[in-house]
Amino acid sequence: MERSYVFVFLCVSVLCLILSQPARSEDDSQPLLALKSSIDVLHKLPWRQGTDVCTWAGVRDCFNGRVRKLVLEHSNLTGSLDSKILNRLNQLRVLSFKGNSLSGQVPDLSALINLKSIFLSSNNFSGEFPSSLALLHRVKVIVLSQNHISGDIPASLLNLRRLYILYLEDNAFTGSIPRFNQTSLRYLNVSNNRLSGEIPVTAALIRFNASSFSGNAGLCGESIHQPCKNGSVSLAPSISPSHPLVPGGTAPASNRAKLVKIIGGCVGGVVFIVVCMVVVWAICRKRKTRGGAAGSGGGGGGDGGDSNKEGGFAWEGEGLGKLVFCGGGDREMSYSLEDLLKASAETLGRGIIGSTYKAVMESGFIVTVKRLKDARYPGLEEFRAHIHVLGRLTHPNLVPLRAYFQAKEERLLVYDYFPNGSLFSLIHGSKTSGGGKPLHWTSCLKIAEDLATGLLYIHQNPGMTHGNLKSSNVLLGSDFESCLTDYGLSTFLNPESMDEPSATSLFYRAPECRNFQRSLTQPADVYSFGVLVLELLTGKTPFQDLVQTYGSDIPRWVRSVREEETESGDDPASGNEASEEKLQALLNIAMACVSLVPENRPTMREVLKMIKDARGEAHVSSNSSDHSPGRWSDTVQSFPREEHQSI
Repeated sequence: MERSYVFVFLCVSVLCLILSQPARSEDDSQPLLALKSSIDVLHKLPWRQGTDVCTWAGVRDCFNGRVRKLVLEHSNLTGSLDSKILNRLNQLRVLSFKGNSLSGQVPDLSALINLKSIFLSSNNFSGEFPSSLALLHRVKVIVLSQNHISGDIPASLLNLRRLYILYLEDNAFTGSIPRFNQTSLRYLNVSNNRLSGEIPVTAALIRFNASSFSGNAGLCGESIHQPCKNGSVSLAPSISPSHPLVPGGTAPASNRAKLVKIIGGCVGGVVFIVVCMVVVWAICRKRKTRGGAAGSGGGGGGDGGDSNKEGGFAWEGEGLGKLVFCGGGDREMSYSLEDLLKASAETLGRGIIGSTYKAVMESGFIVTVKRLKDARYPGLEEFRAHIHVLGRLTHPNLVPLRAYFQAKEERLLVYDYFPNGSLFSLIHGSKTSGGGKPLHWTSCLKIAEDLATGLLYIHQNPGMTHGNLKSSNVLLGSDFESCLTDYGLSTFLNPESMDEPSATSLFYRAPECRNFQRSLTQPADVYSFGVLVLELLTGKTPFQDLVQTYGSDIPRWVRSVREEETESGDDPASGNEASEEKLQALLNIAMACVSLVPENRPTMREVLKMIKDARGEAHVSSNSSDHSPGRWSDTVQSFPREEHQSI
């Protein structure tokens, strides 16, 4: 009997031991190898069974053998994609097969519920638009350009509330354009298809100009300056000679009288129009003569005097210059300088670089306008060259520069308007004292990753820096993603006439760059990033030099601040061991960034990797972020790395 008890006890113990072992999730090597065998007939992909899948070519982001970003571009891949294989890669965030020779229909990807970006451009795909994409609510970027896809653009795309980029140009789409109304939609191109009908007038579509819709002969609407016909053209009924409307003898005479009246009316109308044109020409010539005499002191360059009217952007004088759009193509907006000058303006803030305004045009379209403080520094050519570089930067974590305006005494920069406010407002509310509450640790990690991603993209351009990183220069997007603004503008600071910066702006800066005569560096941006992370963790604006004040005691200070919030009943942490580990990881990153020795600071690539490692572990070890009131939407970098190389 005792032996049977012992046997049962041993069985139960072994079973408990087996159940207590963490389940090992199968890696993605098998579906990737199946994918290779189906589309890599030339054996361009050097994938081998038995090696770490996270090191394979084209795998750009990977955690515990599960692929998050797969980028197989310009790899001479052929054949068709198998939906059964791809749907096994259910941790994918980014999928790119750009620049291959893949054919057939775009596969059903409905099982890739984490997918955020898909790039299938420059292939030979055919069939209709893949309806499964409209079911993936996290999708932000869809690029299907330069294929042979036909049929309608489905209205179900309106369900993608986070849609940021939609490129469908150079296909064979027919039908009308859906009434896109997502405020997140920043880039759209449906040119060179077979679309028809009126381009809908929505807040999302009105921002795009004719280049986004060109090459579709059947389209009409305000965006392409092509008025639409009513479609109810009335044709006069034909009159048969065998059924005259009047008695036979009177018809010819009556027709002659009508003809004389018609000819007389036409001649009179033409004479009246000619007289009106002569009068208008005379008036315009007289005004032009007066304007030329009044502006003759401007030296022919146009007087851009600073006679700004309160509540708007307007200048007297002629030859103001023009509004130059940055990036070209689909990035060019459908508003003019005249629209901008008529806009009502509301001051959003002032700084050492210039003043920022919210400009509301008569059409209701809103932009952010930054008026630079010094319109003569640097020189015109240097200014234009630098603006063109900034205008070509395109990233989900950057506020895009749309256009600039240059006149004799005015320089304006036009950006997208972000109605959700700034990171400073999120942390501190309406307080100008800079006292706020620490954010939940999941929010801190998410914001830190957004900022590091955007900053790394800036740093990938040789010599480029942000130069003015602080919480008020971080805006919140439509999905509450963090987006950097005011990047690269420190070049426009005239060291000879620059105002003293505020205390907060000063202490975001690295110690070696607080003398504004010194040129800014990428390690200095890393220092500012570290200070910003400490602000996230504590809710305190840096009114003093944190490193000089607290030194090696910064971690103790951070914990004491967060403990105060815990005691006050507003716990910014989850109170478990996992949260403590994540807080410590983020604190260690911040401490590395604020090293007093620039050479000892990590690069932004290293910083981003550390943050992603911490976030990846957080997703595995804790699900508190799914229920936290401080949870932010999980938006990761949406582009393959090649999309963000230096320019």
